[in-house]
Amino acid sequence: MATTRPMIPQQARGEAVVGGAKQQQKKGGDGRNRRALGILEILSQFEELTAAENNKKQVCGNVDKATVLVDGIPVARRTKAAPKKVSVKPKAKEEVIEISPDTEEEVKANNAQDNNKNKKKEAQNPSKNKPQPTLTSVLTARSKAACGLANKPKEKIIDIDAADANNDLSGVEYVEDMYKFYKLVENESRPHSYMHSQTQINEKMRAILVDWLIDVHLKFELSPETLYLTINIIDRFLSVKIVPRKELQLVGMSATLVASKYEEIWAPEVNDLVCIADRVYTHEQILMMEKTILAKLEWTLTVPTHYVFLVRFIKASIPDQETENMVYFLAELGMMNYDTIMYCPSMVAASAVYAARCTLHKTPHWTETLKLHTGFSEAQLMDCAKLLVYFHSKAAESKLKVVYRKYSKPERGSVALLPPAKTLLFDDASSDAVKATQFS
Repeated sequence: MATTRPMIPQQARGEAVVGGAKQQQKKGGDGRNRRALGILEILSQFEELTAAENNKKQVCGNVDKATVLVDGIPVARRTKAAPKKVSVKPKAKEEVIEISPDTEEEVKANNAQDNNKNKKKEAQNPSKNKPQPTLTSVLTARSKAACGLANKPKEKIIDIDAADANNDLSGVEYVEDMYKFYKLVENESRPHSYMHSQTQINEKMRAILVDWLIDVHLKFELSPETLYLTINIIDRFLSVKIVPRKELQLVGMSATLVASKYEEIWAPEVNDLVCIADRVYTHEQILMMEKTILAKLEWTLTVPTHYVFLVRFIKASIPDQETENMVYFLAELGMMNYDTIMYCPSMVAASAVYAARCTLHKTPHWTETLKLHTGFSEAQLMDCAKLLVYFHSKAAESKLKVVYRKYSKPERGSVALLPPAKTLLFDDASSDAVKATQFS
């Protein structure tokens, strides 16, 4: 049996099948327009499919170049807004000048000339670049130049206790504290001016007594500490007790006995003192006066005397034997005269050191080491030192010659025979005020 195929009628020209429906072209050109629209619709559908596939493939691709179709029209895909770039105006190009070797040498020469000109201007007008000095600094510089201190190097302070570091008896660890204490309490045990309250004795009688006691001290070969403590006891007792003229020597003998018991290992006996005074006073009188003195002084005997400071200040002077003898000579002259009672013991001791250095022409007269240990400047000691030098100038003419003879012997360097320091002598007007002393 023969199969038969359905016959499909041949499509006429101008007809197009769209969506499975047959559409007839209108006569008079409608068929061609319909055909063109059908082709555009097919192309648009094709483009939509193609764009969808491309979007899937280009997810990580260049998003800025991807496009999509909106209602069949290709539209650029929206992307995230890129950060705005800050536009910076380009700087003006620096003019570059090519310099030949010859021109380079000329430029260097010109720069060197400019530098020299600037230096000359700075030298001519230094005030423009340097700070202006103050009036105080100018006056200070002038004062230093006038005194010769402008370029003077700072003086080194000497450690005067370095040599005694291994000597346990020197007490190096405590000596500075001890002398600070002495300076604090020296005024507590210092006798005040008392001659105006004494009715029967005067400065000259006191000088005669001290001169005699120095001679007694030499005959008994007592220590220097005993001599200076004896004079301290006498002055303190006369400050609080009015003494008749006939008992003044008795006060000196009893004061010597008290000081000897305090300072000496073997003190003189009372009978020895009676004999040396030609038995003017009895044994009982000396002991009674001793009791009276101790009661009035309230048994206060541990006091810083002139000698305590003399030992330390002489050590600070780094002396030779001649300087040491001169210091003690001037100190004993000062102690014998009542005029020095107005000065504290440390000042008298320091003034004796200063006057001795001036007398022996030691330079400098006053060092930083002495200033540190004494606590006095050169200007502070001037008045007392002049007084001691005045006593030195009158010692040879005085009737009281025990101190003068003592320090005129060779074993004490014969320092009393040396001329006094001319730089510290009083002028004629000043010496008139001091002539009413014990040396008249």
